[in-house]
Amino acid sequence: MQPMRGAARRMLPVTCRRHIPARLRLKFAPAGITSSNRKQDIESPGRSGNATPLPSRAEDGDFIVFLRLLLGRPGHLRHFHNLVTQPDNDWNLMGSQEPLQEFLDAYRYQLATMTYAAGAAHFHRQPALRSVYKTLMRQTIHKMLLRAVWAYWFTTSMAGIATDPDLKELRKPWADPVVRENIMYSGHLLVMVALYGMLFDDDEFERPGSLEFLWNPLFFGMGPEKFSYDAGSLQDAILKEMEGNGWIGVCCEPNMVFVVCNQFPLIGIRLRDARLGTSVVDDVLEKYKAAWDKKGLVGSDGLLPDAWMVKQDFTIRPKDPAWTAWGSAFMNSWNGSVVRSHYEDQVLGYVTNTEGGEIRLNPPVVGNEFRKLVKEDGAAPDSRETLQRAVRNAKEAEAEKKGGFPYTKPTFGYTVQWLSELGKNAELTALLKYADEKLGPKWERGGLYYPRNDEPFDEEMRWTHMDPFSGNAAIGYARLNVEDGQKIIWEQPWTAQDVSMRPFVDAVTLTDGVDFLRGDWSEEERMLVLTVRSWDGSTRTIKPVLRNLGPGTWNVFVDGQLRLSRALSSREDIALEVQVGHRDVDIVAVKQV
Repeated sequence: MQPMRGAARRMLPVTCRRHIPARLRLKFAPAGITSSNRKQDIESPGRSGNATPLPSRAEDGDFIVFLRLLLGRPGHLRHFHNLVTQPDNDWNLMGSQEPLQEFLDAYRYQLATMTYAAGAAHFHRQPALRSVYKTLMRQTIHKMLLRAVWAYWFTTSMAGIATDPDLKELRKPWADPVVRENIMYSGHLLVMVALYGMLFDDDEFERPGSLEFLWNPLFFGMGPEKFSYDAGSLQDAILKEMEGNGWIGVCCEPNMVFVVCNQFPLIGIRLRDARLGTSVVDDVLEKYKAAWDKKGLVGSDGLLPDAWMVKQDFTIRPKDPAWTAWGSAFMNSWNGSVVRSHYEDQVLGYVTNTEGGEIRLNPPVVGNEFRKLVKEDGAAPDSRETLQRAVRNAKEAEAEKKGGFPYTKPTFGYTVQWLSELGKNAELTALLKYADEKLGPKWERGGLYYPRNDEPFDEEMRWTHMDPFSGNAAIGYARLNVEDGQKIIWEQPWTAQDVSMRPFVDAVTLTDGVDFLRGDWSEEERMLVLTVRSWDGSTRTIKPVLRNLGPGTWNVFVDGQLRLSRALSSREDIALEVQVGHRDVDIVAVKQV
C-alpha cells in the first residue's frame, strides 16, 4: 500500500472511504478473509443475510475497498453490554448448571472472559475506541465485585472430601474471597483490574480500598463485614499463597491447585509490572516453572495435569481436553513454545479433521476412544473410519456407564479460545460454523449468544452441549481475539506513553445504541477512523469527541462529505454530532499536510 502524497494527501476527495488504509477497513473482518477467500459470519434477523462481497481492488487500484463489517463480533460485544448493564443481581441468561456458583460456568468465569474478550478487541482491533471499552470493562469489574459472584466461597472454604479425601472434619468458614485459596476468583479479578489499568493507564484499582467486598447476608451472621483491597494487596495475597505451596500455584478449592487457574494471576502480575516498572513476574515464573518441572507439567499423552492435591502430593491426570485447552489458551502468553510443541498430541481425537475436510469437536468419550485407536491399534488419525469406530466404541461405553458427574464442562468454549490463540483458523472456523448452524444462536437487543443446552451430545455422538460460559462469553472471545493475542499483550503491553499519545474517540459508549464497527488510528496516515451503525436500524444521535489529535489542520469527513476543517492547538479536541441509522456511517479525521 502506497501512502497518499502531495495534493491527494492534502485534500481527500469526497469519496474518502477508498483512501482509508486497508488495515483500518478490515479491522473486524473474519480471520482468513481475502479477496479470493470470503467467509460469512453469522447475521442477525432483520438484516441483510449476505455480506458485502470483497472486490480484489478499489477503483483507483491502491486500496482494498471498505468491507462492511460482518455482525458476529459487534454482536458479541453488545451481548456483553446487555448482560453487565442489567440491574445488579439480575443474571438473566447467565444461570449456571450448578446452583451455588461452584462450577465452571459460574458468573465469575463469564464476567472474566467477557473482560478478556473486550480487552483483546480493544488492544488488537479497535485501539481508538477508548470510552467504549473502558465503560464496558469497568461495568464488568463492578459486577465481579457483587456478593452473588463470590459468596459461594463461605461454604466452599469449609472444604470437603471431594477435594480432600483425607478430611476428617470441616474447617471453620470465612467470607473474605481472596485472602486464602480461591484463585479461581482472585486470579481472574487480578487480571481484570490489571488489564483495565494497562489499557487505559488508569490507577483506580491501585488505590487503597478500591476493591471492596461487602459480606452482608440478610438473616445470617453477626452483622456486615467489609474486606478492602486494591490491586497491589490482592496480588500480595496471591503471592503469599503461592509461596506457601512451594510456588506450584494457589489452591482453587481447598487442597486443589489447578494448572489452568494459575495462568491468570501470572498474566495479572505481568500487566502490573508493565505499568509499575517492576519485574515481579520474572522471579515468580522462575520458581513456578521449577516447581512444575519436578511434578511434570506435560504428561506422556501431551495433556496438562488437571490439578495437584496438596496434602496427598498427588497429581491428577486429565480424562478430557478441557483444562488443557483452556490452560493453553492463556499459558501461550508466557510459555508459547511449550504450548505449540504439544498441540498436535493434545488435540488428537478431540478435534478431528477426516477425509473430505470434515472438522469436528468430539465429546470426550469419543475423543478418548479415537486416541486409543490411533495409539494402540495404529489407526489413521485422518480416517473417517477411525472416527466411526470411535463413535461405535463410545456408544457402547456410554451404554454401560452408571451414574457419573452431574455437570458438563464448558469444553466448546475452552476449545475455541485455544484455537483462536494458536491461530488454528481452519479448525476455529469449522467449530464456529457448527455453532452457528447447529447450536441455536440467538439475537437479543442486538446481542449475539448461544443459549444453554445441557444435553452433551445426540444419538450419533455429535456435539450438542452449550453452557453460559461458552455461549455468553467464550465464543465471543474466540472471535474477538487474534492469533497469539495473549502472547502479544504479555510481550508488548501498552505503556502510559502509548495511551497518553494515541488519538482516540471519547464520549461514546454502547449505551448510545450504536455498534462500533471500526475504531482505529493510523500513525502513518495521521488518520483517525470510526464507523458506526445503530444496532436496531433506528436513528440515533451520537456526540463523539476526537481527542489527542495534536496541533495542525484536521479535515473531518462524515460519510464521505467534508464536515469541517479546523486548525487545532496541542490540547484541542473536535466535538461532533452525528446522526446514525441502519447504514454504516464513516467518520474520518485526517491531518492536512
